[in-house]
Amino acid sequence: MSDSPPFVPLAFDRLAPGEMQTRAAVFYAAMNRRRTVRHFSPEPVPDGVVEDVLRTAGTAPSGAHLQPWHFVVVRDGETRRQLRTLAEEEERAFYSERAPQEWLDALAPLGTDADKPFLETAPVVIAVFAQSFGLLPDGRRVKHYYVSESVGIAVGFLLAALHTAGLATLTHTPSPMGFLNELLDRPSHERPYLLVVAGYPAEGATVPDLSRPALDAFTTVV
Repeated sequence: MSDSPPFVPLAFDRLAPGEMQTRAAVFYAAMNRRRTVRHFSPEPVPDGVVEDVLRTAGTAPSGAHLQPWHFVVVRDGETRRQLRTLAEEEERAFYSERAPQEWLDALAPLGTDADKPFLETAPVVIAVFAQSFGLLPDGRRVKHYYVSESVGIAVGFLLAALHTAGLATLTHTPSPMGFLNELLDRPSHERPYLLVVAGYPAEGATVPDLSRPALDAFTTVV
């Protein structure tokens, strides 16, 4: 392992209470408009946007600051076509054989099925991998801690950044996802965690008219 990093003064701007409330309310209003989209336009995303939102994801906290994640940005059309084909194979098995009826009943109101055209239509698919360990330049392994928690937080940062940048998103977890390692040439110690589909919504795209619970329904103050 490398030597401990130097400690530097914290860069922190203390805000007035009114400004704090305003910023919190504005961010909530923006995020409350976020919806999972399943109908995407093939229109390209402007250069640099995806890179910046990934930089934001990379600022997420992680166990021992080891950043146990890797993001693969899939822009190539043929690769996205293959990704769709392989994902739909798993999804057909999921819907017809593996999924318990209770899970299928929960999905039914959303209208989801084994067809995943967005994997091919959307201009960007980001495959997120969770690393069980890292590799030093000399080949030694470094164990990663709180991997799922760390990667989950990074994905949350990523979704918020994509939405703030003006892009629609969808999270997708074909089950199982092992085919992603071979398709995207990732090593065996990286576990496929999630696919994030991003782009502009298709003309006339619709989403389910869902409501979110009130704060007191999911919060307890003690």
